[in-house]
Amino acid sequence: MAHIELVLLQRVEKLGQMGDVVKVRPGYARNFLLPQKKALRATKDNLAYFESRRLELEAQNLKRREEAERVAERVAGLSVVIIRQAGDSGSLYGSVSARDIAAACGESGLSIDRSQVVLEHPIKTLGLKPVRVALHPEVVITVTVNVARSPEEAEKQIRGEAIGADARAEEDAEADLAMAEEAGETPAASAA
Repeated sequence: MAHIELVLLQRVEKLGQMGDVVKVRPGYARNFLLPQKKALRATKDNLAYFESRRLELEAQNLKRREEAERVAERVAGLSVVIIRQAGDSGSLYGSVSARDIAAACGESGLSIDRSQVVLEHPIKTLGLKPVRVALHPEVVITVTVNVARSPEEAEKQIRGEAIGADARAEEDAEADLAMAEEAGETPAASAA
């Protein structure tokens, strides 16, 4: 299939920098780059238009990047808690999506759009997960997403304590040891 030539109006990850003329598949251009105003078709008129506005576009981009850098400094190390139901093995009944992470970040004081959350796959297990958030095409921060069944479990995860089946196994071992001590047995005697 034929590719379409576009001139980029901003940096696009894994594609190019502002002003680059790139060839992309028609669907990518039609469904993403053109509607998001990230590129223009590389016609003579559009190239001339881009060159006439290049300094203005670069100034706008620089201003947005500086604002994003200030926000990134302010919210560095942000951690959000998302409460979900899960089975004993730690698998969620459903998943945590970019929309859920954007909403949780909004509650923590970082207002972002779900399109800014860079999530390769939805989160489907309990635990602490690092998630990339693109505040600007050139400014990306990492937000720690703490997926837990309850606020108490989220606190345990932050402290690094085991949860789920691992925690129950530890609790059972401690209970067995306590019962053995009450019965007057020593751990070495019960192991023999």
